[in-house]
This record gives sequence, structure tokens and C-alpha cells, in this order.
Amino acid sequence: MEKVRVRYAPSPTGLLHIGNARTALFNYLYAKHNNGDFVIRIEDTDVLRNVEGGEESQLRYLSWLGINPDESPNQGGKYGPYRQLQRLDIYSKYADDLLSRGLAYKEYRDDSEHFAIRFKVPKDKTFTFKDMVRGELRFESKDVEDWIIVKDNGIPTYNFAVVIDDHMMEISHVLRGEEHITNTPKQIMIYEAFEWIPPTFGHMTLIVNEHGKKLSKRDGNVMQFISQYEELGYLPNAMFNFISLLGWSSPTNEEILEPNQIIELFNDDRLSKAPSFFDQDKLRFINSKHLKKMDLEEITLFCKKFLTKANIKIKSESWLRDLVSVLRDRLTYGAEIIKLYEEFFHEDFFISDEAYQFIVENDCLNTIKALKEELIKTVFESQLIEEAIKNVGLSANVKGKLLFMPARIATTGDMHGPSLPIQLSLLGKDLVLKRINETIIRMENKQ
Repeated sequence: MEKVRVRYAPSPTGLLHIGNARTALFNYLYAKHNNGDFVIRIEDTDVLRNVEGGEESQLRYLSWLGINPDESPNQGGKYGPYRQLQRLDIYSKYADDLLSRGLAYKEYRDDSEHFAIRFKVPKDKTFTFKDMVRGELRFESKDVEDWIIVKDNGIPTYNFAVVIDDHMMEISHVLRGEEHITNTPKQIMIYEAFEWIPPTFGHMTLIVNEHGKKLSKRDGNVMQFISQYEELGYLPNAMFNFISLLGWSSPTNEEILEPNQIIELFNDDRLSKAPSFFDQDKLRFINSKHLKKMDLEEITLFCKKFLTKANIKIKSESWLRDLVSVLRDRLTYGAEIIKLYEEFFHEDFFISDEAYQFIVENDCLNTIKALKEELIKTVFESQLIEEAIKNVGLSANVKGKLLFMPARIATTGDMHGPSLPIQLSLLGKDLVLKRINETIIRMENKQ
């Protein structure tokens, strides 16, 4: 097999978004699975649409995702330069060659010396290529008019420059979105004009939203930019994992995978022919699973920056560690720790119907009253609270589920959860006793 060389070639006309990240990731996975090279090339010839910071966003957030190139504008390589505006003399040379052989012609602007160059489309010719995703595709030359390869300002058009760059950089495979299918016959024309062998093309299916519509940068229901996910506290490995499943499926049917596992498993045979649904619930689920892989110290440090940014007072490092240990199982992204913190310390107290039914049916009122009396005289440290709950068991003559369940329900409203003594120490004596009183009043009034 020839050396696999693939490229991701964005225009710096915007920030890195989901669609571009998927294109970059699938090229990266294909290269790394086949011990090949992953090249980043910047297609910056659309000068009017280039935005400040566009290239920086592309490179920074690809790096954040763990998609690191073997060659790029920043690190260079033997096939550079890697920005198209630095390659204009190369395109000019090849355009002149086509003109000299009668395969292209000049088209002058009215009353001007400026001219564009059009490629002369061969007549009555069928262009075919085998797509990695869709199989054999065919196009007729009669459906394509003579097209501009160099604009009258001397800047090459996309379909001309991309062929020259891919050939000179020895790109073996081109994986890109299906919107590029109609560009392929024009590109094949240029390959044939220079008697070059085209790369193997593969066109990935659309990413669609919950309504089955193509994911658009103007779709307000879905966050589009990778920077937004970093800011909210999604993990790079989780984003890598989720994006890899937008048009590819693991042969093991596992969904929670690390980057090295995905690289090992990646095979173009498993690229989907159906549109890929951007499932936001699935993304949160995958991110929550990756968060759970972090040890307590790591996830505490991760959450601290979001709490600090929200101006939430951190009483001590041990207090923060306890807080995160209590809330971590409900966490789906980093910034959510703020909402969970606010819900945890909220004055309004709610007991679910199922939980309330349990303490009524099991006649837990006396146990809850005993808990109140014991906690009134307890210093609110987790170890002392744990001893107090055990004392309640002795005084009320209950144990196991009939001790710990009513204690949890009367103080947190939940039937299950993490360490109750730690939860209560975080809530504080005043709030805990207030909740117990509310529970007792409700039970006594049979509400």
C-alpha cells in the first residue's frame, strides 16, 4: 500500500466548528490508523472573507481536541509552504502550461487588460471515480461548462488550486463532506490534463439536527463552535469520542472510547452512508462518562475554575473536594457544577412522591424526630454526623434501610445518593434542621 497522506484544508473564514472538526478528525484517524501523515493546509485565497483569528482558532482547537498534524503552517514540512497565498507563483506556472497547450483560454473583462482563465471542458466525456463511502460515481462533461481556474486578480479558484496542492503534497486520500461531490469532476479534469493520478476520494454524509436538517452555523439550537464546548467544560477526549461517531461506528459497538482506541478501531468500511444525527443528549452522556474516569483530585481541580469564575466562595480545599464528591455523579459538563451547587444549597425543599410514600408507609416519623434531636446537639462535621445517625438507630430501634433512607429523604429529598454525612456537613446545620422540620410538619399534617 502506498504511503497514506491526508490533509485538512480549512479556509480561515471562521472559527473551528463541528463540521470542520469532523472532517479534520476523520482524516486524522485514517492517517494514524494506517501509519500515515496528517497535513494541515490553509486555503486563504478568499481574502475578503478571511477573518482575524480564523487560522489561529482552527489550529488551537484542533490541538485542544488532540488532532495534531505532522505538517502545518506552524511547524512546516518538506511540501510547504502550507498557505495558498504563499503558493501563487506555483499556480501561475501550471495555469500558463494549460494555456500553452490550448487546454485553457483567457477571458478578458470588458475594456480591460485584466483577464480570467477558463478551463476548456472536454466534450462528450464521462468522468468516474470510486468513492470510499458511496462506491462508483459518474459525471458527464456535458453537464459542466468551461469554468474559471484563475480569477482576473490572479488568484486561483478552489478547484484548480486544490488539485495542484494535493498533487505536490502527495496526498493519497481526500476525505471531505458530501457537498464537495460536485467539485470532484472538475478536479479530475485537472488531474487528467496534467496526467496525474488522482487521490482516492471519500465523501462523508451530512450532519443533521433533531429535525433532520443539515447542521448550519445559523442553527441556534446547537452550539457550533469547538471553543464553546471548551468554555462550558466539555473534555477534549469526550469531544474526540463524540465527533468520531458522527458518521462512523465502532466494530465493537462500544461508544465510550479513548482516542488511541478509536485510532486502532477506525476503518473506512464503517463510514456511514446515512446522515449523522447530532444528538446533544448523547454528547452530554459521553462527556459525563469521561468525567467519571477522572479521579477526585483531578475533577475537583477541573470544577474549581468554573466555581471561581461564577464568584462562588470556596470555603476550603477539603470543602471543595467534598462538594465535588457529592455532585460529580450528576455532572455532565464542567460549568454545570454551578447549577448543581445552586440546586444543592437551595432554600426550597422538595421530596419526590416516591420518597414521601416510603417514609409514610414505613411510619418513619419517630425516626425523623429522633434524627432532629440528635443533630441539634451535633457539631456538623461528617464523621460526627455519621456517629449521630448511628445513635438515632439505637434510640429509635431501627437499622439499615429504615434508618438511612428516612434520614436521607428528610434532609435531601432523595432516596439515593452519595455519602449522606458529607452531604449534610456541606448543607450546614441550619438548612438541614429547617428541612427536617418541614418534613415533620408535612407528615404530622398528613399532607
